[in-house]
Amino acid sequence: MSQINFYPTESSQLNEVDFNNIPFGKVFSDHMFSAVYEDGEWKDFQICPFKELTMHPSMMALHYGQSIFEGMKATVAPDGTPLLFRPEKHIERLNKSAERMCMPVFPEEVFHQAVHKLVGIDRNWIPSREGSALYLRPFMYATDKYIGVTASSTYRFLIITLPVGPYYSKPVNLKVERKYVRAVKGGVGEAKTSGNYAASLLPAKLAKAEGYDQVMWMDAHEFKYIQEVGTMNLFFVFKDKIVTPATEGAILKGITRLSIIELLKSEGHKVEERPLAIDEVKEAYKQGELVEAFGSGTAAVVANISQIKDVDIDMKFNESNWKLSSRIKSFINGVRIRKEKDRFGWIVPVKEQVSH
Repeated sequence: MSQINFYPTESSQLNEVDFNNIPFGKVFSDHMFSAVYEDGEWKDFQICPFKELTMHPSMMALHYGQSIFEGMKATVAPDGTPLLFRPEKHIERLNKSAERMCMPVFPEEVFHQAVHKLVGIDRNWIPSREGSALYLRPFMYATDKYIGVTASSTYRFLIITLPVGPYYSKPVNLKVERKYVRAVKGGVGEAKTSGNYAASLLPAKLAKAEGYDQVMWMDAHEFKYIQEVGTMNLFFVFKDKIVTPATEGAILKGITRLSIIELLKSEGHKVEERPLAIDEVKEAYKQGELVEAFGSGTAAVVANISQIKDVDIDMKFNESNWKLSSRIKSFINGVRIRKEKDRFGWIVPVKEQVSH
C-alpha cells in the first residue's frame, strides 16, 4: 500500500451544516485528498484540510483545457458503515478520460486507498436521509507554467467531498436541441472533461429562458439520433422494450446507466442499446406506444421526464406511468443504504475509518 499522510483539520465545520437543507454543490467537507505528478510519477499522497488552491497565471489547465473529473457517491448503512457505489467503475472511467486528454493515468490502488481513507475520515459528513449522499469529486488538471499548445508534464489530482441532497427536486422538461451539438464521434464526448460542460452552458441557458430545464442533445451530423442530456443519459420505455442510445464515442458511458441496464436485464426486460432516432420516439408517442422517458446519472440517480419539446411536437408524459423509473430509483437508493439487497455486488463498504 502507498503511504498517504494525514493532516487533520484543526476546526471542523460539521456543526454548521443543516443536513435537512443541503444545497447541491455548495457545502464542502473538512478534508480533501491531494497528489502531484512530476518527473513521470505520482507522489506526495496526502489527506489535508479542505482549502483554496494557488496557481500560476500561465497554468496550462486554464489555457488549454487539460482537466478531467469524476462524480461518485458515498452513503451510510443503518449500522453506520460508510458505503461506496461501484468505485472501481469510476477510476476506470477517470483513467479513460485521462488517456483521451493526454494525461497520466492515476494508480487504481492509490485511488481506492484514498477514497476509503478520505470517506472514513469524514464519515460524519454523510447525510443519513434516503436520496442524500456524500458526493465525491475526483479531478485532475495540468499544472505546467507554460504558454504553448502541448501536453503538460506536471499535474495535480484531488478528491473533494460534499454532502448533497437530491439533484433534481422535480421532474424535468427537455427541449430538443436543433442548432448546437454536444459531441461527435472521434471527439471527447466519452471523456468527463470540463470543456464538454462549458460548451453546453449556452444552449442550456437559452433553453431555460424558454422555460425548459435542459436540452436533449442530438447527433452532430443529421440531428436525427438522440444522444443524452447535459447531466444524464437517457432511457425510453416503450410498451415492448426499453431503449437507451448506444455509447459509440459521443455519449458518456454512465455508471448509473450501466447499473440500470444490468438491473433491467436481470428482471427479464428487453433492453436495447442502439442508435435511437427522434422520429421513432415521436411516432411511438403518437401511437401510444411510448410509456415514459427518464434520465440517469450519479447526481440525479433517476430523473423523471415530464416533457420533450421538438419543433413539431410537444410530448408530455403522465406521472401515473412513471412506474418503472420510480421503482429503479427506489431500488438504487435502497441498495445504497442497504435497505435493498445488493444482489449485483455494487456496494463496497469503506474499509478504513480513521479517528481524529
